[in-house]
Amino acid sequence: MGRTRVGSHAILTLFSICILLFPHNAFSFYLPGVAPEDFQKGDVLNVKVNKLTSIKTQLPYSYYSIPFCSPKTIVDSRENLGEVLRGDRIENSPYVFKMREPQMCNVVCRLKFDAKIAKEFKEKIEDEYRVNMILDNLPLVVPIPRSAQEGPPIYQLGYHVGLKGQYAGSKDEKYFLHNHLSFTVKFHKDELTDSSRIVGFEVTPFSAKHEYDGEWSENTRLTTCDPHAKHTVSSSNSPQEVDDKQEVIFTYDVAFEESEVKWASRWDTYLLMTDDQIHWFSIVNSLMIVLFLSGMVAMIMLRTLYRDISKYNELETQEEAQEETGWKLVHADVFRPPNHPELLCVYVGTGVQFLGVVLVTMVFAVFGFLSPSNRGGLMTAMLFLWVFMGLFAGYTSARLYKMFKGTEWKKIAVQTAFLFPAVVFGIFFVLNALIWGQKSSGAVPFGTMFALVFLWFGISVPLVFVGSYVGFKKPAIENPVKTNKIPRQIPEQPWYMNPIFSILIGGILPFGAVFIELFFILTSIWLNQFYYIFGFLFIVFVILLVTCAEITIVLCYFQLCSEDYLWWWRSYLTSGSSAVYLFLYATFYFFTKLDITKPVSGALYFGYMLIASYAFFVLTGTIGFYACFIFTRLIYSSVKID
Repeated sequence: MGRTRVGSHAILTLFSICILLFPHNAFSFYLPGVAPEDFQKGDVLNVKVNKLTSIKTQLPYSYYSIPFCSPKTIVDSRENLGEVLRGDRIENSPYVFKMREPQMCNVVCRLKFDAKIAKEFKEKIEDEYRVNMILDNLPLVVPIPRSAQEGPPIYQLGYHVGLKGQYAGSKDEKYFLHNHLSFTVKFHKDELTDSSRIVGFEVTPFSAKHEYDGEWSENTRLTTCDPHAKHTVSSSNSPQEVDDKQEVIFTYDVAFEESEVKWASRWDTYLLMTDDQIHWFSIVNSLMIVLFLSGMVAMIMLRTLYRDISKYNELETQEEAQEETGWKLVHADVFRPPNHPELLCVYVGTGVQFLGVVLVTMVFAVFGFLSPSNRGGLMTAMLFLWVFMGLFAGYTSARLYKMFKGTEWKKIAVQTAFLFPAVVFGIFFVLNALIWGQKSSGAVPFGTMFALVFLWFGISVPLVFVGSYVGFKKPAIENPVKTNKIPRQIPEQPWYMNPIFSILIGGILPFGAVFIELFFILTSIWLNQFYYIFGFLFIVFVILLVTCAEITIVLCYFQLCSEDYLWWWRSYLTSGSSAVYLFLYATFYFFTKLDITKPVSGALYFGYMLIASYAFFVLTGTIGFYACFIFTRLIYSSVKID
């Protein structure tokens, strides 16, 4: 019977791990409301345009911020909170297809460039801006082919506005515009109903200087791109230069290609990782750190508990007894309230709030609820979770505050509700002003800013107060040993137990457990790529929790053995110092992987990474604090004090 239970438990555990490690199985699990749309032959397909993006400037602009061809009336799509914060501006476009009806050389519009328009296009080409479009909720991609050995093509989100180049035999660098787009719409056909579902949206952009005979009119036929003569644009055409007094004709083709890919799996090609081995290496690397630390923690726990039970047998020398009882000697001071207890309570409460947000978001993401088809969903979910987790922040900080014999719970509630959000909002406001100055669509509009302030003041703050009230009404947490009125003198510590040194050493291992995955997250954010390997991320996050807890326990034990009882703040800062390494790594990434040259873009990068590092500090610090808190209570409650 026992074997059957163990066997079924092992199978269940293995099944859970498989679900976590292979998240692409969850790609077919879509949010309620995101239902497939069926198209019959000849149905109108409306292409929408999104922001222009650049990995060089990190400043998004709306599509019509430069004079592309536009429909008679431009209609904005309604964006959710996450989309607005990401700088998405989704609008209608003059590109209209008919389902399964190929088109060739459709003229969109003809423009005459003056010096101002030419300058605008040149600036966008110089900064390597890409045009983003959407069809049936799928983003437009440019397939970049690879050799057969390397596997399927890589997909680049959006196509470049243009490119820089030189004419043969000339050294002068010119700007060329991608004015002909060759679209491919992939569809999956239902044989029974003859309806189709869109499963892919690709483009190959060309620069082509279009020519025609006679005067221009609506019925003018191009000589460079003629559907009647089956003559389409190719890379051999003369390119369209961007310059003053240039005539530019925008055209497009659209082809339809039947695909075996089903609608529920249409995101797989976008999201499948080509370098799973690196993620496995990341996890194995992190597990080695965890095993090493777990061994040390197990050794410490066994040693201390064994010595507590053995009650100093007579064979021990006086020196050994002194060494063993190092941590016991400070029993009357170990639970003495720290300096600035209110601030510690506030930071621990905020860390609990963060932990709740990250855990719930991660679970939802692993099970496919935050699929990329729901643009801005991840950011919206995290914002709302942060607001509602204020309840737990208030409760935790008030409970801890009462344990420190505090009486003014309202003061703690106010500090918990405002300290961290105010710092983040202040940085965000400055960055937003910089973006506004660049006239970028990434600037948060006044209405959205008001909504954020309402979420903070209208929902988060009251919930923090409710949590604080409930937490303070609970009976105070009792310490396992009594505290003396007169504090014990701390003996002189060896150099390696210096607070700054041990705190900085403590942050290395938690950072080491996550830095490989951090590379992929930074690449996703700053190089405009998809990140959807939440299975790996969840495992790495669990490893981070364990590593933070274990390194703090180990260093806390050594500290107590040295008869230094000031562990409250040090336990928080030990694992929290991993945020210092995160910011240093972000700086290294900026100078080695990114091609950002504009001061505003650099300020944006370091501003947002400062917010991320601050949040990481609060999260990891809280994990370390609670690990040490539980550890000290456990060991001091297990020993009899005279």
